Amino acid sequence: MKIVVIQGPNLNMLGVREQNIYGPMKLEQIHAQMKDVADQNKMEIEFFQSNLEGEIVDKIQECYGEANGIIINAAAYTHTSIAIRDAISAVNLPTIEVHISNIHRREEFRKTNMIAPVCTSSVVGFGPFGYHMAMIGMLQIMSEVQAVQAAQKQAAEAK
Repeated sequence: MKIVVIQGPNLNMLGVREQNIYGPMKLEQIHAQMKDVADQNKMEIEFFQSNLEGEIVDKIQECYGEANGIIINAAAYTHTSIAIRDAISAVNLPTIEVHISNIHRREEFRKTNMIAPVCTSSVVGFGPFGYHMAMIGMLQIMSEVQAVQAAQKQAAEAK
């Protein structure tokens, strides 16, 4: 099983930018913690970060047939990108969106969320711990998918 973690614009600046909102943790530290969870659960994990909308769309499309799930923090593109929304919808993979801050308690423009309706779930406002929560959620989803696949295989063999 493979999870792809896609990080949007300015997340490469975590630990530097607006620590009062995003905290002091750097993106590399978040990824190291996520990799530990993946390794403990014998899952492959890949990390990608871009400040460019088209590169994020390309990465989502590359997940089709190559990954079992996506964890995405589209950052500012959450509020504006129909292209990212359409890419998530097109690949039809379990997708969990993460936001470090509580976007619902921030500026009015951040309350518009273009991607949430096409995501399996959202983790919002838990700081960097939200990525750990997303990993646990994705592990649960993967477990449920495997159980359904096993039941379908068993039913097909019984015919």
